[in-house]
Amino acid sequence: MEEVRGGQSTFQRLKAVCVPLLGSSVLSPASIPTVLRLLSDLRNILRELQASGQVLAPATVTYVFFPLSTILRRNDLANIPDQVLERLLDVLSLLSDSWWWEMEVAAWEQVFMLCSAILGGIERKGKGKERDEETKLAAVGCLWSLLRERTTHDSQSVSFDSARASKVMETFKIHAQSTKFMPVLGQTLNTLLIVVESSHLPLQRRTLEVLCTVVEHYLPDGFLPSVLPGIISAMSKVALGAKTTRGWANGDIVASALLVMEHAIIRAVGDDICIREGAIRSMDHLEDLLSRPEVVDSESSVPPPYTTQRTASWLRGTASQLHIALNALSPLVKHPTPVALVGLVNFSANVLSATTLTVPQSQPLLVSFLLSLKASPFDRVSERSDSALRRILLASTHRHHILRTLLQISRDNLTALPRLLLSHADSKVEHVANVIISICNLAPPTLNSVQPGITAISTGVGKLLGPNGGVEKWGWGLLSNLEFVKPPVVVTPASAVQLLLEGDPSASHNASFPELAMRHVSSRTAHEALEGMLRALGATAGEDALFSIEWFVDIALNGRDSRAVAALWCACRLLEGVGQVSMDLSDPSSISASRTRRLEKFARNLARRIGETWDDVDPDTTDQPPDASHPRSDPTEDNVLVEHIQGLVRVSAVPGVSNPTPSSTPAHGAVQPMLHRVLRLQLLSVTAGILEARFPPLLLHTLYPVLHGVISDSPFESASALAALSAIANHASFATPANLLLSNFDYALDAVSRRLTRRWLDADATKVLAVLVRLVGRDVVQKAGDVVEECFDRLDEYHGYEVIVDGLVEVLQEVVKVIEEDDSNRPVKEPQAAQGALYPVDDANRLVAFAEWFKHRHDEQQPAEPIRDSSYPREAWGKAKEHEENAEDADMNVTQDDTVPETPSQALTRQIVSRSLYFLTHGSPQIRARILLLLANAVPVLPESALLPSVHQAWPFVLNRLSDAETFVVSAAAMLIAALAQHVGDFMYRRIWDDVWPRFREHLRRLEQADASNALARRGPGSVGTESAYTHSHRLYKAIIQTLTAAAQGVQAQDSTNWEIIVLFRRFLHVQAHEELQACARALYNALCRQNEDAVWLALGGTMGWVEGPMRFLREQNWDIERNARVVLQM
Repeated sequence: MEEVRGGQSTFQRLKAVCVPLLGSSVLSPASIPTVLRLLSDLRNILRELQASGQVLAPATVTYVFFPLSTILRRNDLANIPDQVLERLLDVLSLLSDSWWWEMEVAAWEQVFMLCSAILGGIERKGKGKERDEETKLAAVGCLWSLLRERTTHDSQSVSFDSARASKVMETFKIHAQSTKFMPVLGQTLNTLLIVVESSHLPLQRRTLEVLCTVVEHYLPDGFLPSVLPGIISAMSKVALGAKTTRGWANGDIVASALLVMEHAIIRAVGDDICIREGAIRSMDHLEDLLSRPEVVDSESSVPPPYTTQRTASWLRGTASQLHIALNALSPLVKHPTPVALVGLVNFSANVLSATTLTVPQSQPLLVSFLLSLKASPFDRVSERSDSALRRILLASTHRHHILRTLLQISRDNLTALPRLLLSHADSKVEHVANVIISICNLAPPTLNSVQPGITAISTGVGKLLGPNGGVEKWGWGLLSNLEFVKPPVVVTPASAVQLLLEGDPSASHNASFPELAMRHVSSRTAHEALEGMLRALGATAGEDALFSIEWFVDIALNGRDSRAVAALWCACRLLEGVGQVSMDLSDPSSISASRTRRLEKFARNLARRIGETWDDVDPDTTDQPPDASHPRSDPTEDNVLVEHIQGLVRVSAVPGVSNPTPSSTPAHGAVQPMLHRVLRLQLLSVTAGILEARFPPLLLHTLYPVLHGVISDSPFESASALAALSAIANHASFATPANLLLSNFDYALDAVSRRLTRRWLDADATKVLAVLVRLVGRDVVQKAGDVVEECFDRLDEYHGYEVIVDGLVEVLQEVVKVIEEDDSNRPVKEPQAAQGALYPVDDANRLVAFAEWFKHRHDEQQPAEPIRDSSYPREAWGKAKEHEENAEDADMNVTQDDTVPETPSQALTRQIVSRSLYFLTHGSPQIRARILLLLANAVPVLPESALLPSVHQAWPFVLNRLSDAETFVVSAAAMLIAALAQHVGDFMYRRIWDDVWPRFREHLRRLEQADASNALARRGPGSVGTESAYTHSHRLYKAIIQTLTAAAQGVQAQDSTNWEIIVLFRRFLHVQAHEELQACARALYNALCRQNEDAVWLALGGTMGWVEGPMRFLREQNWDIERNARVVLQM
């Protein structure tokens, strides 16, 4: 009853609209607004019914359709306004959703023809008018309601009858493919192909949906070969956005256009239909080779109308044209929307699966589409492409064709890569590399093991990199054009020393290798793609790639030119892939993998080979004198090839004068050996990652090359060596690089010793030993005895070689510096007596205290206790003896404290000091300065009993160094004196004021005279010093002031000398002096204030004019010292 009531209610609502609509069926200017309103009401009612899920009865549908048909019959179609026609078609579209199940074929045909005529503008006898986009959209929507396939998802009824839906649609399909209706269907297809190029996006979307349905379900198989070129042409324009101003078509438009093309290609030239019609033969079984093809008699069989027979000749011509059209779709790989890329993945996979035999020339193109999309940054696109490729390769039908295509693509891309590199085509290089990476990534199974791997790819790539893969051909071409240059900037997070100091908690031990720069590749993404390509090839080929790696290494170690550098880079990247080692230690994907014995043996031999050939020199790179018999040819004559040049065009300033040869060529050749060493360090890191805990025995051969790279003058090589050291320590399971060096210290010391013999003398060996000591840190004390003994043995042997002596002294200095940085090595010293008035005096109570003392100065002091009879003891019996014994014990303790045995560090430092004093008179100023700094570092470590005799012995030489010709030697001597004044002030009392101060005073007089004629001196009233902080005078000023500051803090003062210092150094408080000298002067006057604050106040006050009378001579008008004076005097 409720359904009946609902039907009656619906009928009454529809009747209220249909009856007046029928009355206004004849359109006129007066009735058109009424008709528009009624059609809108009718459309709204039908939409509400459709949304509520109510299905109209056939009688209701006929009742509603009657006024609509009356309007179409009583009015000429060309005279019906667009708005009326649009709303009428909307109503027909809504009505057809319910009417489709019971619609007669004649009614279906009439509505179809009506929509087709409106779309094509052919409404009466071939004439009509062009409708607007909204009207066409309504017509296409009506066609969609007539043609679309009904599914459970579209049905709003719970009891959906799929069999009935298929039967109804089959009826309409048969009628559409009839000979009578084929012209209408063909004209409609042509109209839709024209309309689909509209810029109206809703119309374009709906038209593509209708086209997809028509091509997939309604066009006959024999008719599709005729319309295939038109469909492909129109859909290609739509997909590529030929008529759009934005450059790219919308993603859903591209996907729909590709879907139409997919249905058209599969139904027109698919393997199944062509095999069925005899255009090709299938060779799946042996019996197919013996079977004869069926020959169709053209005279006995007459094809149906509108049918094109599929023959072998037709297929060849169609396949070639289709390949051209598919090649035009290549730009879609770079489409910015994932919807379009997913559509391209589905199109490529489905067409590739269905046309393996018919369109073989397009297989590489379609496979390259899938491989390129597999490297897409969109996860959905990449996963869909990977799944499609694995599904195709795992299918039993024709998978060998696809595998052969994949391997051929790999070989062709590797062959084409050198040419692309030389043309500076970064985008093409990146594309080729990503294609090869995608092929290699198909070999292993997916991460979640949902889809298995393709073992045939591993076998094929292994053959490519194996003995029969032709690496001599494609590898040599790659090395010829893969050229590396010096990077413009090297950015490291910390300096070489700071990076690995154990005392620096912020230092990171996982340093990364700096990036290499390629000459012909400027894009970072292309560079990373090339690296990933070689890693993927190595990982896929496995041990089979060791042949190619060894081939590259042989080329690399036989030279130091750009080709050898490129060979090392290729070998390193391939070995990374084979060993599953990542150069980035922070990469979470770098996990420990199982390695075979063959791989470990190869890595072990390679590491030993690199260590043994580290010091080899390429004879081609050695400097040779120019041969006059062979004049140098013009470089422009030898350069026959056309080369791509970047930068500014050189213009000759003087006509007729040839341009100078560019200086980049020698510099470029000189940087190749450095890059060669850097890449060998990277190879060592990779071998360490392969061997892991089994690598430390190889440090006997490899530790010296790594440390030798650390001391390099090139920041790039130094940073690479630090990264290699960090990587080796990490792979060998050491907590820090310092622990690695300490555990294998004997290996490094042995390597240095072997390079300091008469047969093999390397000047850099001493620098390696110095940086080894510095990197190990305070723990080097355990091994320092061997280091010191080695140094002095070599000093006795090579004392005449200035470079060797300088390096060995530097090692000793580093040893002493490391010992000095450890506070536990410093002896415990008693604090020195207070010098002068160390505590401020309260001026307000000064006279009160003096008056109190003066008043009672003659008073007798009261005894501490009353005088008593001495007839009885004042203390208990035996207590005096006990005091005497305690006093003797205390004296013994004092004696024992004075003879405390030396620690190993102090004994080692004393040995270094005693044997280094002789080099204070060495002819090299660098060595003299190093010895002075060594002694300065040793002062805080040695006890006075060991230090003072050495100082006393060396004191005349130290004084002579204060008169040295080199400023840095004088500064080093001043630093030594400052350290002595700070730690043994009593011992230095006479030496400071009698020996050092007169020399400092003479230096000040000479510097003042020199500044008067110095071009770098500051100009202006009262100016002092130079503008730069790197001049000799500035450094000497600074050293003198700092030494006197230390003397004022640790040595007993002399009033006359103190007053002289206070007066002489006032000029350094001038605001026009250098900021660094002002800071040193403030520190000096602060130290002097602790000894005699009144004298400092008097001198500074007199300079500023605060004091009159006899002290007026101190007044200096040109010196503005008030700001610094107030800081010193705390005013």
